[in-house]
Amino acid sequence: MKEEAEIAENNGAASGADNSDKPDEQAQEAANGTLNGAEADGGQASELTSEEKIAELDAQIADLRDQLLRKAADFENFRKRNNQDKQNAIEYANQSLLLDIIPVIDDLERAIQAGESSSDVKALLEGVKMIEKRLTSQLETKWGLKRFTSEGEPFDPNRHEALMVEKAPDIAEAVVKEDLSRGYMLKDRVIRTSKVKVLMPEDK
Repeated sequence: MKEEAEIAENNGAASGADNSDKPDEQAQEAANGTLNGAEADGGQASELTSEEKIAELDAQIADLRDQLLRKAADFENFRKRNNQDKQNAIEYANQSLLLDIIPVIDDLERAIQAGESSSDVKALLEGVKMIEKRLTSQLETKWGLKRFTSEGEPFDPNRHEALMVEKAPDIAEAVVKEDLSRGYMLKDRVIRTSKVKVLMPEDK
């Protein structure tokens, strides 16, 4: 009898153990179902997010394209204005110089009128000299244009243009004997060589 009671007790315990395992399995299945459902919902949410991102990127691309077109138009307008400014600078670069010369032209016109109505050649000559002095002084002071003389200097092809040549027995190198027309320098650069008569050493 004792053995039968133990067997029955063991069977009951085993049966209870089997029954106790079933709720755990059910709970696991329920959890798995919930997870699968969440994954499905997450996939749909991810798909919606991708569509939104694509739409956002399309909007950004359209905005960047619009900005690029505006920048290109602005640059083209700037290029045209810059070219026009350069052209104007070239065409009117000498305006200030010409405005300084115009009064000298006025003086020359008055000198010519005075010479036509007067026989005083000396006064006319003095007037012309004053005009010439005023012009050269203004060009040198304001614009850096200077005349130079070369008589007695060694001949320098960078500064002199020989129009006449004369042999001389008592010199060792070519020397400028006479300025036929003076040269001009703009600041430190020769812009017109002087035309000169040159003394050359005789061949020995």
